[in-house]
Parts: sequence; structure tokens; C-alpha cells
Amino acid sequence: MNLFGGVVSVTGIGFLMLCVLVIAAVGYALGRIKIKGVSLGTAGVFIIALLFGALFFKYIEPQLVMKYTETVGEETVAGSMSYAGNALKIVENLGLILFVTSVGFIAGPNFFKNLKKNFKSYILLGVVIILSGALACVACFFIGRGAESDPKEFVAMLVGILSGSLTSTPAFSAAKATVLPQYEDAVTVGHGIAYLFGVVGVVLFVQLIPKIMKADMEHERSLLTGAAGDEGDKKAVPDNLFSLDKFGIGAFALAAMLGVLLGAIKIPLSGNGLSGTTFSLTTTGGALIVSLIFGHFGRFGRFKVMPEKKTLEVFRETGLMLFLIGAGIAGGANFVKYFKAVYFLYGVAMTIIPMIIGFVFAKFVLKLSLLNNLGSITGGMTSTPALGTLINVAGTDDVASAYAATYPIALIAVVLSSQFLILLL
Repeated sequence: MNLFGGVVSVTGIGFLMLCVLVIAAVGYALGRIKIKGVSLGTAGVFIIALLFGALFFKYIEPQLVMKYTETVGEETVAGSMSYAGNALKIVENLGLILFVTSVGFIAGPNFFKNLKKNFKSYILLGVVIILSGALACVACFFIGRGAESDPKEFVAMLVGILSGSLTSTPAFSAAKATVLPQYEDAVTVGHGIAYLFGVVGVVLFVQLIPKIMKADMEHERSLLTGAAGDEGDKKAVPDNLFSLDKFGIGAFALAAMLGVLLGAIKIPLSGNGLSGTTFSLTTTGGALIVSLIFGHFGRFGRFKVMPEKKTLEVFRETGLMLFLIGAGIAGGANFVKYFKAVYFLYGVAMTIIPMIIGFVFAKFVLKLSLLNNLGSITGGMTSTPALGTLINVAGTDDVASAYAATYPIALIAVVLSSQFLILLL
């Protein structure tokens, strides 16, 4: 693309990177705007990415085109295809790996102590949140089925809305693998429509609740630290240990690599595991588990595997930004095309109902402190952006432990629920 009268020419991947940087700059500016003390924070990047995708994706595709030739019979045919979708998926996945691995390292030192103390609570809360979302999905089916011509397509749409409301890529993938091939597009559309409020709704929730409750954040932080174990209890890592580099990037990369490999392992749930349904931890779950282990031990023998805190903070924020931009541009490209007000409202219900039920259950039944409660909610809702916001609201990284403990339970529950709903309805 030629800019400024042709003086500047940016094409291909360079053009995509320029778009990413523009979205980041404008998105962070939007996120700084506060209305009665509430702001979008990093989710502002997601809003701008959605708008950018809706308005300008048509300009991105022509810049990311791969030319090819193939032989058909005795003729050689030339053609071209856009790789814009794959490029955005790379941006999204890279961001996800950076963010989740950082969260695992940060939560690691306190994670297992916190998990041991609240293990049953995290399991119950994760199941309650996902079950509430699934029941809301069933309710939407009975409310709206009379207006739909194809009930099976409607079910596929609703399950896609459920995965978007919980911003759960694993549930989205499992639903697409479970429905009949002709209904895969319905799952995709539903996921895209609900994803916007699925991100923004949880981000606003974790900011509004402390304000509504007039929480004393210093007191809440002390309760959270007491639940997780204070700084003095964390494992010490002597300075004379061997490390690959002074920032810890090498150890970070090692944990992320092992996490990706762990997440790629597929466990058959039906069929032969090739054509049938499978379950996997995915990149998110794998990277989270491995980095939690690395962060917990801090070293293996004399090999230091704990990156510097500043490195983790930079990677966490950079990863969240890239994840939101990659997902936002792709989602925005289809949002306007397939948007339907009633489907959006279904998505709002499937986001709000599980959050409220989960929060009330955690507060009055499980008796969790406010920040432990909200951290668990972000994990139960599988909301990566909301965790980033909550860390800023809470003023401490310790909330990541509750997220990390609840997330795997919710991950498994939402995948199984999505498949079960398709088979049941």
C-alpha cells in the first residue's frame, strides 16, 4: 500500500505489522479514558481491533497474497490466495503464549500452596460457572427455537455463542468438531458475535464489583496474600545459579516450547481419535501448566528457570495486546456481516449469568475473599483479558494464582459441556 502520495510504500507482512502498531497505540489511548473510575484498559485495544477489522480488513487481504502455480492435467495454472487469516492467527497465538506463560510463572511460587488450601473451592466454582453458562444456553434454545427454521443449526449457533461468551477457543474447536459439517459456519458465526461482550463484559465486571462493594483494596490485598502465602514463603533462588541469559528469556522460551508440545497431545473422547472427537489442553492449558511448574520450583538443580519479574511483566502485557489484536481484527471482519441483535443478547446472557452466579456462590458459600473470588471468576470464565485488568485493579500479581487454579477445571468443563449440548438438544 502506498502512503503519503506514494512516498512511503508498505506491503505484505510489513503492512500488517504497521496495522498492529496503529491499533495498539489508538487502543491504549482509548483504554486510558475513565468514566466514573471505570476504564477499558487493555480491552480498549480489542475494541479498536474489532472496529479496524470491520472497516479495514478488506484493505489488509490484498496486501497479504501468496502467488502459486499448479499443474492441472497438461496445463500449468497460476493463481493467488490471501494468507491474512493465517497471519492474524499467528499474531493471536503468539500473544496467547506470551501472556499465559507469563501468568504461569508469576502465579507459580504461590500456586500450589493456594491450590492445596482451596482445592475443593476452585473445582466447585469452575463447575458452577460453566454449568450456569450451559443452562443459560439451554434456556436460550427453548426461548428462541420457535423462530428458527432449522433447530440443529440453531443449536450450533447457540453453542458457538456459549464459547464466544466464555472466550473459550477450546470449546469453539470442540463444538466445530462435534456438529455436522454443514453447521460448522453457524458455530463460527455464533462465537464471533458473542466474543465482543465476552471480553468487555468480564473486564468491566472485575472493575465494577470492587467499586459497588466499596472495597478497601489494601485490606483485600492483605487477605489475598494471607491466602496465598507471603513473600517470605516463596522459594529462594540463589544468584549463583546458571541461567541462559540475564533476563530469563531463554528459560521462558523453554517453558513455552514444552507447554506448546504438552497442549498438542490429543486424548480421544470418541471414535479412533483421528476422525472422532478428541480433547487436548491446547496451547493455553499446556503453557500454563508447564510455566506454573517452572515458577513453583524456580530452578532445576543449578539451572535457574525463573525469569526476571520485569521480563514477565513486559511479556504479559505484550502478549495480551497481541492476542486481542489478532482475535479482534479477525472477529471484526465477520461481526457486521453476521450480526443479529437477538444472538448478541443471548451472548450477553451467557456472559452475565455465570459471572453473577459464580460471584455469589464464591462469596456466600465458599467464603472466598474479594480478590480471590474475582481471580477465580476470570479463570472460571476463561477470560485472559479480564485477568490482565484485574491485576491492575488489585495492584498485585497474586490474583493470578486463583485464575490459574480455576482455569483448567473450567477449560475441561466448557469443552465437555459444549459437546454434550450438541448431542442433547
